[in-house]
Amino acid sequence: MIRLCVVTGSRAEYGLLVPLIRRIKEDRDLKLQLLVTGTHLDTRYGLDYRDIKQDGFEIDETVEMNLASDTSFGICKSMGLELIGLSGAYERLKPDMVILLGDRYEIFAAAGAAVLCKIPIAHIHGGELTQGAYDDCMRHCITKMSYLHFTSTLEYRKRVIQLGESPDRVFYVGALGIERLKGLTLLSKEQLEQSLNTPLPAPLSLVTYHPATLDSLCITKQFQPLLDALDSFPGLFTVFTGSNSDTGGNQINEMAVSYSRQHPEQAVYVASLGSLRYLSMMSISQLVIGNSSSGILEAPALHVPSVDIGLRQKGRVKPGSVISCDTKTDSIRAAISQAMNLNLEHPATKNPYDCPNTSKKILTRIKKAFKSGIHLEKEFYDMNWRL
Repeated sequence: MIRLCVVTGSRAEYGLLVPLIRRIKEDRDLKLQLLVTGTHLDTRYGLDYRDIKQDGFEIDETVEMNLASDTSFGICKSMGLELIGLSGAYERLKPDMVILLGDRYEIFAAAGAAVLCKIPIAHIHGGELTQGAYDDCMRHCITKMSYLHFTSTLEYRKRVIQLGESPDRVFYVGALGIERLKGLTLLSKEQLEQSLNTPLPAPLSLVTYHPATLDSLCITKQFQPLLDALDSFPGLFTVFTGSNSDTGGNQINEMAVSYSRQHPEQAVYVASLGSLRYLSMMSISQLVIGNSSSGILEAPALHVPSVDIGLRQKGRVKPGSVISCDTKTDSIRAAISQAMNLNLEHPATKNPYDCPNTSKKILTRIKKAFKSGIHLEKEFYDMNWRL
């Protein structure tokens, strides 16, 4: 039996992993090991580990990071604590492979510990670009530490190969988040209102904004123009969700809370909706606003237009329903107006992230790799091209 250890450090990436986790759990040839770390265990982010248990999954190991500070020094310290905890967890679990998704620093630490413990890594969502955040370089580092690669588009597959990974270990499988959406029963507007104990008048916007950690602008100047732009749409009700634990995330949350208190008839702040409520809220929204990858992956799949602000997601493949703009108030205001008038009843182009049976394809390739034999001493794949 192959022991597959899935590591999750945030609500966002856990929501994407659910179809794969469920499929591993149901497979007789596989043993699911679930390792939970990061914001899942932090009270400020809603203690999302409880959602994992409610989904029917057993948590095998938890690794505390003590995310008390979102400064650069504080995050580095948290990563150090995570590395210590991960080494012990890997030693106890003795996984045959670690499965990682994405690019966050929690996942970067999980990859580094796996390499030192000589555990092969299967990486999901490699090859992507987010030029406005330090996640960009971490993602490519994780790629170089990984053995198997599962990309969400063909373009990203090419980029992973360009990084020196052999084509026979790099597979285009689509996005797990879209697979999950297809099999998910979303909550109704009435159920969401009851769950949040607040009315959700239409038109509705869902705002998720994270720090653009490589942007030269300070956090206030990154986020304030969005709040100023929302003032131009007094009839638009906004649901703010909590930012992540990157440097400056707490400041964004404080600004969103303050705005909601000053505009109680126009906005509400929810620290963590959890995966199901978040996607359900997205499905009933007229538009999604911010700089989260969910506006690029899940929103188009729900036929909801999205406004992508600033540099954080610069470089990602974006469906036609995603409207990009800079961080100036006028630009954001114009993008919101455009999104509110966008007709997505008949999408003109196929979603590039939509590929059937994503989780099944991932596990099929993992099983084949173990059957053929895994050799950690990878050779660098040099492309045959002229510069």
